[in-house]
Amino acid sequence: MSLYDSQTIKIYNSLSGEKEIFNPINEGYIGMYVCGPTVYSNVHLGNVRTFMSFDMIFRYLKHLGYKVRYVRNITDAGHLENDADLGEDKITKKARVEEIEPMEVVQRYTVDFHNVLNILNFLPPSIEPTATGHIIEQIELIKSIIDNGFAYVINGSVYFDVHKYNETNEYGVLSKRKLEDLIHNTRTLDGQSDKKNPQDFALWKKAEPTHIMRWPSPWSDGFPGWHLECTAMSTKYLGDYFDIHGGGMDLKFPHHECEIAQNCAAKGNDPVKYWMHANMLELNGARMSKSTGNYINPAELFSGDNTIMSKGFSPEVIRFFMMQASYRSILDLTNNGLLASEKGFFRLMDAINIIDDLKTSNSSSFNVIEWKQKCYDAMNDDFNTPILIATLFDAAKFINQVKDGSATVTKEDLELLKQTLHTFSFDVLGLVNVSKESSGSDKLSGAVEILINLRKEARLNKDFALSDKIRDELAEVGIKLNDSREGTTYTTN
Repeated sequence: MSLYDSQTIKIYNSLSGEKEIFNPINEGYIGMYVCGPTVYSNVHLGNVRTFMSFDMIFRYLKHLGYKVRYVRNITDAGHLENDADLGEDKITKKARVEEIEPMEVVQRYTVDFHNVLNILNFLPPSIEPTATGHIIEQIELIKSIIDNGFAYVINGSVYFDVHKYNETNEYGVLSKRKLEDLIHNTRTLDGQSDKKNPQDFALWKKAEPTHIMRWPSPWSDGFPGWHLECTAMSTKYLGDYFDIHGGGMDLKFPHHECEIAQNCAAKGNDPVKYWMHANMLELNGARMSKSTGNYINPAELFSGDNTIMSKGFSPEVIRFFMMQASYRSILDLTNNGLLASEKGFFRLMDAINIIDDLKTSNSSSFNVIEWKQKCYDAMNDDFNTPILIATLFDAAKFINQVKDGSATVTKEDLELLKQTLHTFSFDVLGLVNVSKESSGSDKLSGAVEILINLRKEARLNKDFALSDKIRDELAEVGIKLNDSREGTTYTTN
């Protein structure tokens, strides 16, 4: 009997808009596909949050004993600017700006993507296919869609006929959008005259003479549409009908909507049983945006080399911070939030690290078996990591009570407590055990904050000599103070 036989998971299915009991298509096996990054720049923290959510889901399903095939792609061609059918390929544009080959761009930022995820203790997916490695599969898929009457060829490009499709299917079934509303809200744009209707989307685009990334096809030398690659790769490795398809909330429309349409047009069915979407990551209550300056990348968050946070935060703390929110809720990245998570993370680690030093008794004042099931209940409720973490803190509180003699625990219960804490903290949440003493970050932060406040007082008292002395001597030991209208932060070298 596998562990999953004794646990019932409920998953929020974006398709139905409800939590549903999870029943895999094939008992004991799960196929899961998650839309990966377009590798034209350093990985965005919002994307990191999405991938971390599905890393946690992957971990829990594996823990329950399922054999999981987790496919997460790399988009290295076909993703045009503004997620549209017009404009320049994002990777080609980056290559042109930096005067390098497109595949150099792909390699550079794929390596960055993997490095960041490794630092944050991600498990690698089972398969990580690339769009350029599956051009043949995409061409064959287009042929099927054309043969079934749901696509048309114009001037070497192939477009999906949304209106034709909607005669027998429902375009908008996932995003709950009606084609009539889309028509009403769409204005005709210059350069879209090849399409029968503005709502149609590209399956294959004829390459302009200056377009570097191109492949031969029955219709033209060109490149596949962005939506097509995920349909081709997910069904190749997981079959025409698989369990879970995940991604960020921003992909629900049009990307995932188009995936459903493509698969139904080619093979007659929605390819996915459970559609799952992770919500957005904000920064200080607003959308992250490079253009507005409300932006921070993972490396800056780790190092503290930025003007937004008061200091750098360890990968373990960042992961703990992200796990403290449901994957379906908007998460606001703030300095105060990270500082609070840092304290909570070390409080949990400190409790775990003193378990072996606790004295045992003939009785327990804590029902460990009941507490353990509460951990499973939290994860079984649509992977509710905030409730899980609160439950882990219940155990941490009990451990400290045993330490100070106000509670008792048997040897057997203590071993079960330790095993369960390790399972959910490290195997499921993916945290790494780092003690406060080994990191030293809290002590450093506290000391620097004291000096920042002393410097602030000195400046208010017009004692600029002392103010400069504090700044300069901190700089000599590798701590740089950064003054701004919002206050003073620091970075370490």
